[in-house]
Amino acid sequence: MMKAKPEPKHVKTSFRLQVVRLKTKSLVPSKELDKKERSHHKYLQIAASLAAVGLIEPLVVFPAAHGTYLVLDGHKRLDILASRKAQEVECLISTDDEAYTYNRRTNYLSSIGEHQMILRALQHNSEETIAVALNVNVSTIRKKRDLLNGICKEAVDVLKDRRVPPYSFAILRKMKPVRQAEAAELMVSSNLYSHRFVGALLAGTRDEMLVPQDRVTAARAIAPDQTAQIASETENLFQNSKIVEETYGAEALSLSVCCRYIKKLLDIPKVSRYISSSHPDLSVELHHLTTLFTAESVQNGHGSEPNMKRRGVDRPRRRPTDSAKALGP
Repeated sequence: MMKAKPEPKHVKTSFRLQVVRLKTKSLVPSKELDKKERSHHKYLQIAASLAAVGLIEPLVVFPAAHGTYLVLDGHKRLDILASRKAQEVECLISTDDEAYTYNRRTNYLSSIGEHQMILRALQHNSEETIAVALNVNVSTIRKKRDLLNGICKEAVDVLKDRRVPPYSFAILRKMKPVRQAEAAELMVSSNLYSHRFVGALLAGTRDEMLVPQDRVTAARAIAPDQTAQIASETENLFQNSKIVEETYGAEALSLSVCCRYIKKLLDIPKVSRYISSSHPDLSVELHHLTTLFTAESVQNGHGSEPNMKRRGVDRPRRRPTDSAKALGP
């Protein structure tokens, strides 16, 4: 007989579902904004968004004493609205007074994500309207709109969640699609997205893998023998990164188990004294290894397995910022 599926457990919401309008004077900030923050680009961008579009994301507050509410998220928005003499503000009332989730789990939009939101926004607004809402020039909006022109779908899929500078895409555009996909995977595996790194990948690209208009320029920059050497080393690096990616998980687990076993052996006084007296050099290395293992375990907060993640591993998804949401219709 098939077992009955367990009923889903009720998930407790962290805030009330209805958006309420609260008086601005009843909202108490949990932190103060300094003068530097008020002149920051993001602050000015949010101010421009509020002026052009209005409040998109409600503030998150928690009920306090005497009819006041503690602001958990939205201090910049509150500061801007208060300076404009707003009498009421739309808020979500939280059921817990923790502010970690709102202030630490913020997703800074990737270049590709911003490009896609610009395209969506252009379906409902003009370039000038979006530029005013984001406090940027119209030329900036056009550059973000055309960001992926000449970039293959495979490279876009690899880089869609990465914070890649726009100029790096301009360099990728000089490569043919197959080479773009390879370069994108190398960027992710090394966690390097700067235009200098992508430029180095371009320099190591064979002439036949460049788009026609850039072949002469690339040939003048580097001698043919140097280009061939860089291309060969780049291909070796790509192949090695693939091998490491396939075997990393098993090797990291084996290293963790071995370190834990060695630590248990060294915790036995007789074993530790024997190794120290018979193999002093080995004893120093083993103690150093277990010390590093313990330090990483404590730093990682688990008390068992150290943080051995590779650079470039996906980070947890987070909620978008208010200025990013201003791009929506």
